[in-house]
Amino acid sequence: MTTQTATDYTTTIDLDRSPGDVSGAIADVGRWWLGDVTGAADRVGDEFTYRYRDLHDSTQRVTAFEPGRRIVWDVIDSELGFVDEPDPWTGTRIVFDLQPSGGGTRLTFTHEGLTPAKECYDACSAGWDHFVVGSLRRFVETGAGVPL
Repeated sequence: MTTQTATDYTTTIDLDRSPGDVSGAIADVGRWWLGDVTGAADRVGDEFTYRYRDLHDSTQRVTAFEPGRRIVWDVIDSELGFVDEPDPWTGTRIVFDLQPSGGGTRLTFTHEGLTPAKECYDACSAGWDHFVVGSLRRFVETGAGVPL
């Protein structure tokens, strides 16, 4: 279920794996994002850069990594080549909240600062739908993401 209101972009999915398994999958960014991922994302202080053609270039810093519970990435630099706004993700925060649910995990994903007022909102929220609801889900459940 995706929420598209005046607030931050949020989506929630249920996964058939433990919260610990889901945390490990989230940290393995290059397996569920399309493009070039350099750096690490599995402990506080790690930084990674994501690049996809001339469309997306961003650097994230892990500011919380509580396996099975919560992962937070602060976007410290960004450039999206398909919008006029020069750095729409810079200063935003990407949050993965995990809760045990039945025999698996409920993942609530929020991109704090990605709101409908942002020029990139439609394209970026569609991208998150693909990567979180599609690729991350598949990677968690089958071991193979669907980058695109």
